[in-house]
Amino acid sequence: MHIEKIELHNFRNYSNLELEFSKNVNLILGKNAQGKTNLLEAVYLTAIGRSFRTSKDIDLVKFNENNSIVKVWAEKELNSTTVEISIKRKGEKSSEKFIKKDKKNVTRTSQLLKNILIVIFSPEDLKIVKDEPEKRRKFIDRELSQISPKYYNSLSNYKKSLLQRNTYLKEENLEPSIIDIWDVQLSKYGAEVIFLREKFIEKLSEYSSKIHSGITGGKEKLDILYEPNVEIKQSLSEQEDFIYSELKTSFKTDSRNRNTSVGPHRDDILFVVNDIDMRNFGSQGQQRTCALSLKLAELNLIKEKTDEDAILLLDDVMSELDADRQEFLIDTMKNNQLFITTTELDQNIKDKFKELKIFYIENGNLI
Repeated sequence: MHIEKIELHNFRNYSNLELEFSKNVNLILGKNAQGKTNLLEAVYLTAIGRSFRTSKDIDLVKFNENNSIVKVWAEKELNSTTVEISIKRKGEKSSEKFIKKDKKNVTRTSQLLKNILIVIFSPEDLKIVKDEPEKRRKFIDRELSQISPKYYNSLSNYKKSLLQRNTYLKEENLEPSIIDIWDVQLSKYGAEVIFLREKFIEKLSEYSSKIHSGITGGKEKLDILYEPNVEIKQSLSEQEDFIYSELKTSFKTDSRNRNTSVGPHRDDILFVVNDIDMRNFGSQGQQRTCALSLKLAELNLIKEKTDEDAILLLDDVMSELDADRQEFLIDTMKNNQLFITTTELDQNIKDKFKELKIFYIENGNLI
């Protein structure tokens, strides 16, 4: 799988830009704050339907402009596809988004899933091991949603029910019969989320462990462990009943705190190297190796589930890795289309890849 071409119109700091890419490696050079990451963001947007940097689509529209358009042409193993996303400004703080896939209107973002498979690796991802649990949950949600529409739908329904329950908990004189409506929904979708997360993390750990061993020359053993907020049961129906029971038990506490304390929205992931918790006791080098192993495992898992090689976006991350980790990353990515942003031309990258295309970006323009 690879992206052949992209067109941008009033996207971030780009007025108009049209680029044709190498199916192998695309090196995007430029000083800081020139638009390198914006270009990766545009590519990511057409794959996932949303930005990896902001939850506000209006931020993607160029300042003082009314609409933004991103269009890509992508080639898959058996067919080609086009995706066009336009964002129209509605006042100062709101916008409307329109998506077309192969010239047909798309009404839900989930309809883009599995169309263009993509993995982003940025300096923020290097901190995923020690960051707060919310960052690790977002990582799992983002990657699992790409390969499992069922997970995406279950998670979306869970979040909607959670928002409604939390909103109701802020009211006075709560009615048990009304809170029960949301408890039933949270139990159903929460159980589905937990079961799918457990399977995904188990497989992710398997791949990550092998990769981590390769990076460290067999000196370190990495395990990625799922830390659910509620006990995991044998069957989906048992899980649903257990979450429902826990929600009833926690109702008094939840009504006092006006927040839901039980469910997968409070899950976490544990990174363990040689029986040591990397969140609290890992060195920066170890934590970065864990993050790198995790990202490469994503690519392997996507390949297993879809039989496609995902596109990898490396956003200013090469400079954060030492020579050995850079070498391992480059050697592993022979079959993936790469987009690499950097401030300087890396001779190691230039020497390693034959089909290398270089783009120089300055203030939103190709120079």
